[in-house]
Amino acid sequence: MTDTELDLSSPHPRRRGLGLLLRLGVVVLVLLVAGGGVLLQRLVVGHDSQPPAAEAPAEQVPAANVQPGEVTPAPVDITDTAAKPQAKPRPRAGEDPLRTWAEGLSSPTGVPARALMAYGNAELVLHETDPGCRVSWATLAGIGRIESNHGQYGGATLGDDGRPSEPIIGVPLDGSAGVKAISDTDGGQFDGDPRVDRAVGPMQFIPSTWQRWAADANLDGRGDPQQIDDAALAAARYLCVGGRDLAQPADWWAAVFSYNNSVPYGQKVFGLADGYARTAMKHA
Repeated sequence: MTDTELDLSSPHPRRRGLGLLLRLGVVVLVLLVAGGGVLLQRLVVGHDSQPPAAEAPAEQVPAANVQPGEVTPAPVDITDTAAKPQAKPRPRAGEDPLRTWAEGLSSPTGVPARALMAYGNAELVLHETDPGCRVSWATLAGIGRIESNHGQYGGATLGDDGRPSEPIIGVPLDGSAGVKAISDTDGGQFDGDPRVDRAVGPMQFIPSTWQRWAADANLDGRGDPQQIDDAALAAARYLCVGGRDLAQPADWWAAVFSYNNSVPYGQKVFGLADGYARTAMKHA
C-alpha cells in the first residue's frame, strides 16, 4: 500500500486468527443445510505499473474484452459448488470439507488444491466478518494466478503447509525503469532487503502493506506473507476495505485496481476469475 492511500487500522486482533476454525464450521453448516450433500509484479498491492518481463506466464494471460466498471465475473461462491450432492461424495467423518471441495475442483480449474483451499477459506471468513463485501474465491484465485501462479512462481511448488518451496520475493522497488521507488519499511524482515522494499509471497504484498493487513489464517500464531492461507485472507480483507461490495461492478473493479492500477491487469484478473467461476459451476 502506498503512502497516499488511506491509513486504515487493521481489524480487531481477535478476528485475525479465524481462518481455519471458521472455514470448517461454515462449510459443515453449508453441507447440513443442503441436506447433507453437497493475487511477479513489479509493484504489488497498491501499485500502478505493468508486470515485468520476468513474469512471462502472467503476461501470457489474455485480457478479457470487457470495460472496467461495467460487469463483474460470473457470480459464484464456495457454497454454490460445495452444496451440490452430485458434485462429489459427502466428506466422511474426520475429513476436511474444504479440502474435499478443493481437490474436486483442482483439475478442472488448473489451480492447485492447496491454493484453492486458501482462497475458499478466505471467502468463508469474509462471509462471516464482512458479509456485505461478497468477495469470491474466484477473484482471489485470479489475483493469485497473476501475482505468483498460485505460489508456483519460478518453479516453486506449494507445500501442504501452504508455503512455496522457495520464498517468492519480487524485484527491488528502487525506482529503476518501470519500477516505483519504495524505501525499506521492514528492515529486510520480510523481503531480505534492508535498502528498498520488495513484494513478497504468493499474493505479492509490499512489506508495509503486509504489516497493516497481516492475517493468521492457519492459526500458527503469526502472520506470514509467504503462507498462502495468511496471504489470501489478508488480500481478501484488503479488497473489501471501505465498505466495498464486490458483487457490484464499480466496487469489483475498484478493488482490483487497488491491487494494480492497470486496465490490462484488471481485465486479466476478470478473465481468470470469470473462467474459474464458470468452470466451478459446470462441474458442480
